[in-house]
Amino acid sequence: MNKDLISINDLNKEEAVELLELATRLKSGAIKPALDGKTLALVFEKPSLRTRVTFEAGMTQLGGHAIYLNRGDIQIGERETVSDAAKNLERWVDAIAARTFAHKTVVELARNAGIPVINALSDYEHPCQALADFLTIKEHKSGLDGLKIVYVGDANNVCNSLYLLAAVLGVDFVVSSPEGYRLTDDIARAGSASAKISGARLELIDDPREAVENADVIYTDVWVSMGQEDEKEERVQVFEKYQVNAGLVERARDDVIVMHCLPAKRGYEITDQVLDGPHSVVFDEAENRLHAQKALLVKLMKSI
Repeated sequence: MNKDLISINDLNKEEAVELLELATRLKSGAIKPALDGKTLALVFEKPSLRTRVTFEAGMTQLGGHAIYLNRGDIQIGERETVSDAAKNLERWVDAIAARTFAHKTVVELARNAGIPVINALSDYEHPCQALADFLTIKEHKSGLDGLKIVYVGDANNVCNSLYLLAAVLGVDFVVSSPEGYRLTDDIARAGSASAKISGARLELIDDPREAVENADVIYTDVWVSMGQEDEKEERVQVFEKYQVNAGLVERARDDVIVMHCLPAKRGYEITDQVLDGPHSVVFDEAENRLHAQKALLVKLMKSI
């Protein structure tokens, strides 16, 4: 496995499967690898509930320690260059998890730090979320073979990582997004390249009602992400027909599961009825951020 996890494309199928299996074993308590004396720096330009708590709790449970550095603490790229910050941090800590606005910041941290760097979210990808999501799907569907996952809404950073991981693992994946909010060409090309190896079928279907036919998983995310607040009115209008509601869920398989990475804007991309309903697994998904990231920390920081 690479020194860093910046993109899902840093993983091949064998490595992705190994991470998911390790996460399952860690979650069950079957193994208790320790990161005694290890320190993780959390470099966060954006606030977070799930990402911060799961990384901090994960390091504590593994016997290590996490140091939280928000934008005011470190002012990366402002008070000092990203490369200088990376070269300082590598002298003090054992790994960095960075939650940034620009993907290039995470890339530059990894390029300049001799220690592992984890993309804890950027504007381009969210690989930790995708690993937790596929762990959740694997648990609820007793495996990944033969599944159809449908993502409905804005093809954002979360969608990018889910699409790429499905392609790596050989899982069929459909993206249903309106014009102007679809996958970028580079993500589509990268997914296609992986799918040729794994056998995954990747589709883009505009109509969400058509897309979710026979779906095993329906996934959605917010229509307005942090930093896009000035686009809210326009986005709400564009995505109106992409809401995950009871009518949409009824078009999928009877045992479909509904996922959302949270936080959710209830009444916009997803209704209360669905989010709190019997098909929803969103809180299992949130819990699995802890277990998937613990597996990642162990693989990058210590061989077991």
